[in-house]
Amino acid sequence: MDGAYLSGLIGLAGAAIGGLSSFGTTWLSQRSTARETLRKESQAVRQTLYTEFISEASRLFGDAISHQREDVCNLVTLYALVARMRLVASTPVVEAAQGVMNSIIAMYGSPNRSLHDLHLFHREGRLDPLLDFSETCREELIRIARSLK
Repeated sequence: MDGAYLSGLIGLAGAAIGGLSSFGTTWLSQRSTARETLRKESQAVRQTLYTEFISEASRLFGDAISHQREDVCNLVTLYALVARMRLVASTPVVEAAQGVMNSIIAMYGSPNRSLHDLHLFHREGRLDPLLDFSETCREELIRIARSLK
């Protein structure tokens, strides 16, 4: 084989290897960026959903303390939020949300509460039905944030 051909082939091989490594680096970088963006968006969606649930559950729990109801019309939004959670949240978060719903339903089924009852509930730790849910959500959001690093 002629030396000129050999030099030409080596030059082409070097250019091909350089091009492939450049392509590979760009592809890996883009893929990593896309994953990070997806995780950040997922975390933001969850955070918004959990905040909406906490606001609605707090409102309903406050209403349930002072009103005894037989209809469930007020709970429709809360049911919808839990259904949305089933799409994106972990099982512990969904179970904690269902626990909050059960507490609210039980409170609606109970007689109206007095201030004395609320004081007793507070001492017994039953006045914060969102405690377990909030802690479970925080753990999940921390886990997602750690996976971003």
